Amino acid sequence: MEIAIIGGGIVGLTAALSLAAAGLRPTVYEAVGTMKPLGVGINLLPHAVRELTELGLLEGLRQIGVEIQGLDYHMADGRLVWSEARGLPAGYHWPQIAIHRGHFQLFLRDAVLQTLGADAIRTGHMLESFEEKSGAVQLRFSNGTIIPVDVMIGADGIHSAVRRQLYPGEGRPKWNGVSLFRSTTRHPAGSINPRMLWAGHKDQKFICYPIGQDGANIVLNWVCDLQTGKPGDEPFEDWNRTADRSHLIARYAGWQWPGIDIPDILARSGEVFEFPMVDRDPLPRWSFGRVTLAGDAAHPMYPIGSNGATQGIIDARALAWHLATAIDPLDALTNYENARREATRKIVLANRKQGPDKVLELARQRASNPADDVDVLVPISEREEIAAGYKRLAGFDPELVNARASWSL
Repeated sequence: MEIAIIGGGIVGLTAALSLAAAGLRPTVYEAVGTMKPLGVGINLLPHAVRELTELGLLEGLRQIGVEIQGLDYHMADGRLVWSEARGLPAGYHWPQIAIHRGHFQLFLRDAVLQTLGADAIRTGHMLESFEEKSGAVQLRFSNGTIIPVDVMIGADGIHSAVRRQLYPGEGRPKWNGVSLFRSTTRHPAGSINPRMLWAGHKDQKFICYPIGQDGANIVLNWVCDLQTGKPGDEPFEDWNRTADRSHLIARYAGWQWPGIDIPDILARSGEVFEFPMVDRDPLPRWSFGRVTLAGDAAHPMYPIGSNGATQGIIDARALAWHLATAIDPLDALTNYENARREATRKIVLANRKQGPDKVLELARQRASNPADDVDVLVPISEREEIAAGYKRLAGFDPELVNARASWSL
């Protein structure tokens, strides 16, 4: 079976490795001529790390990422709202790993080339159009190449060319008016705990966590979420847009408490980039004949709850399992969609309502005075249910992850 994967990002490369592990030989078609380590930090939740472990990748991930041990939510004045263990300390059989997105992508690229050979990834192939006829999908690329395949997987991100042909009237991604200002800051090794920090509220938030080591320094990934527009405004889509950190330092003045100095982290950072927080409405259908979608091409979501890359990795594994076990590839794509579309739809919609970050907004609404007791005004039982409920919805309740049947063959 000839399988084409459109997009050489995290999802496309994981799909290639998963299909290879199932005995199939896909080819990845990537638009750019040279793959570079772009982006900043992402989190791979335990249910994604389980899938990567079953592909034999865990030890390599440990070498280039950081095992996250916990998560802490604080108000802007430092009051603790919620704290929980993550990864192995939380009872999962697999760790949670924070990692540089670009380094992770190249790690997967190297694994694909080692597993499937040098011709498994064809760069400089930007998809122009596709057409299904006579039991095959004919792919046409902007370089003039025309290739017939049995199955095509659109894993080409939020600006997916595959999705655009399937849904030509959809338009641009939807912006909620929040900008993400992102960069990294170096800290001396040992000065940063392997935990995630969330601070603030829905209109102004600060997130940080370590993603690796650079010589004697820990690389701290950070994100400032700031309301810069109105929900429904047209998003800017310059993904190389730089920002002035002095503006951020002023906005976060006073966000200091024992163990954390946010203005200092911002002041010592590298170049800062600004991105719009965008998603798309859930689709009524992913699969059309021999064509389907995966990852951000299928279900782009706000980066709340650290679920974007994780859900795409699970897509890739589920898709490979169904393609390898169904007699008819059309049935395989239908079964894959039935397994994943509704699950990811719920996460997209939950993230629009702040997901697990909801506890920060409740704290701001009910305990805005520094003298207010968060434990009284936001009962621990309510906070526990928000955290546990999101884990159940997003598929990473520890018992569920540990007990679920494997996607490996």
